[in-house]
Amino acid sequence: MLKAGIIGLPNVGKSTLFNAITKAEALAANYPFATIEPNVGVVYVQDDRLNVLEKIYKPKKVVPTAYEFIDIAGLVRGASNGEGLGNKFLSHIREVDAICQVVRCFEDTNIIHVEGSISPIRDIETIKIELGLADLELIQGRIGRLEKKAKAKLKDAMEELEIMNKIKDALDQNISPRTLGLTEDELKVVKSFNLLTLMPMIYIANVSEEDLHHPMANKHYVDLLEFAKKEHTEVILISAQVECEIASLEPEEQLTFLEAYGLKKSGLNEVIEKSYYLLGLKTYFTAGEPEVRAWTFKNGMKAPQCAGIIHTDFERGFIKAETLSYSDLLKYGTPQAAKENGRVRLEGKDYVVQDGDIMLFRFNV
Repeated sequence: MLKAGIIGLPNVGKSTLFNAITKAEALAANYPFATIEPNVGVVYVQDDRLNVLEKIYKPKKVVPTAYEFIDIAGLVRGASNGEGLGNKFLSHIREVDAICQVVRCFEDTNIIHVEGSISPIRDIETIKIELGLADLELIQGRIGRLEKKAKAKLKDAMEELEIMNKIKDALDQNISPRTLGLTEDELKVVKSFNLLTLMPMIYIANVSEEDLHHPMANKHYVDLLEFAKKEHTEVILISAQVECEIASLEPEEQLTFLEAYGLKKSGLNEVIEKSYYLLGLKTYFTAGEPEVRAWTFKNGMKAPQCAGIIHTDFERGFIKAETLSYSDLLKYGTPQAAKENGRVRLEGKDYVVQDGDIMLFRFNV
């Protein structure tokens, strides 16, 4: 299951947003460190294709894919040295696949800001420094151990040492390691360390309800857009308070509500879509009378690996995958008609699964 960590300074709207997108009752209080333990909430990912598959297959149940949000308590300046509730929270962030950083872009004298004023760029830099310092501590410890092995001319150690030094040099210069253009092989070498500064990042600009109508009139939001463009980072515009209102409505009412604000989708769906894109994630389906179900997989995965997402036995004993593309099902209307027109394929171990594939795995263990 995909895990996204919601981070930010205290009182930027993290817990309010978390309440909205998970319909959970996380404590949203007007003081720093209201969130002491990370709150975890699971939401189902909306996928219109599931509605179509339900009409065609008429299953007993439909199971969408899920997304786990972790609301991590507010970071403050000095967190990497234990300030606030520092390192405890930094360790929680290392467990996620993507980071959603909530950035306060609204003015409200009733809600205090730990730095005394509203400045999105300063807030981002504060967190950037703390994440960087936390990674530096981990990297320096690793470099010390690698240097001993590198002296013995151990190839793996020498290669890892080179990559670690490259990341360390970037952090020393306050350069985001995400912009270094590390190769896939280099990323694999450091993957197990869950470096915070290498994690995919999305900025969530939290604005007031009024600013949703005219966001470009909000100087804080415009500043954030310009900053994010230089960092090649996505920005999602939300009003956490409005998201709370949306979450309390029935699906039909939600559409009307969104239209009133000129929005096509909720902030939650924006976050999910952008996270999927950032992480290179796709969806395949299994479908039949008992159940229609969506499964998340990494772009480029082959049929046996995707089978293993359901159960390790499916991957171990993989024989073939009976495959029908979603577009072909739409074209012919039923699985039987698609089969009669030669659109149901038997794919082998080297088949790279495509987004929207409807699959039936044949295996033997």
